[in-house]
Amino acid sequence: MNDKETSSLPSRHEERLGLLLWFRLSRFYNQSLRRSNAHLKEWGVTITQFDVLVQIGTHEPLTQNELAEKLFVTKGNMTQVLGRMEELGWIHRDQEWRKKVLTLTSSGWELFHLVVPRQEQFQASQFQGLNKEEQKQLLDLLRKLQQYNEHMEG
Repeated sequence: MNDKETSSLPSRHEERLGLLLWFRLSRFYNQSLRRSNAHLKEWGVTITQFDVLVQIGTHEPLTQNELAEKLFVTKGNMTQVLGRMEELGWIHRDQEWRKKVLTLTSSGWELFHLVVPRQEQFQASQFQGLNKEEQKQLLDLLRKLQQYNEHMEG
């Protein structure tokens, strides 16, 4: 490699910093998931079921494929989660030609209105170690990283 090629490579220090950032984000995310699952257990809801509840409640009616895209999950995993939620009486799946359309049942709406505000408050409390300006900065930085990575993929 010539000098021009090596100058575009990240230095060892930059690589280590990137790894430390990744570890810190991963640890925070995993800790947040564990805490959220424990919090949602009060209502017998998993974090995946909560995500489904929020997406359907916010975008209803929603096709099963649209939901899978929003949640970045496989169709097989989604089918299992939706089957369980249907058994619990929270959602209804209607076949409309070639698509399965999802809506919340009255029980699903009750759960939505009970759990979503409490989970929003719980999630917000995990960022109270930062002031409002720092929270906005973090949001902007994460958005910037996401856009960069999406650009690199596409």
